[in-house]
Amino acid sequence: GLASRHVLLFVGRLQPLKAADIAVRAIAHLIAWGRVAAGDIHLLVVGSPSGRTGEQEPERLRALARELGVEDAVDFLPAQPHERLPLLYQAADVCLVPSYTESFGLVALEAQACGVPVVASSVGGLRSLVRHGQTGYLVEPGASGALAERAWRILADAPLARSMAGLAICSSGDYAWERSADSLLDVYG
Repeated sequence: GLASRHVLLFVGRLQPLKAADIAVRAIAHLIAWGRVAAGDIHLLVVGSPSGRTGEQEPERLRALARELGVEDAVDFLPAQPHERLPLLYQAADVCLVPSYTESFGLVALEAQACGVPVVASSVGGLRSLVRHGQTGYLVEPGASGALAERAWRILADAPLARSMAGLAICSSGDYAWERSADSLLDVYG
């Protein structure tokens, strides 16, 4: 039932460090700014609580969505089996990775491999994975307004979205298992 809507996707452990609340705030900004009607956009939050700090996160996120008036535009799905994730990525127009810290950023890589532009925090490994302006955008951590604005640039510009999707697929190839194995063999050689 999402085919006629813009779809934003968050995938990750539900804990404050992953900042799913920033994604919820971003969709609220887009609706409040009049960029898109509430019925024309949807945020999928995919993940389960993780760690001691994550136990309260699902209810905190639901309460935030209610408080911001976007509860009908946000769906929460539990963590999914790895083989199902490509279906979710491919249903999305933009993948949001608003983490406060990321050592690598596997979600961003997986989204790009599925041809989905990424808007992510400019932290850790995300700085290397997301090519700003080419495969998506990088924003300051915690900046829900900037996250919303960059996501909207992609949603509102179909040629840009297609270009980013194509470049995302190409750049994700840099991390293929064969290429990684060849590089490791070169080091040992």
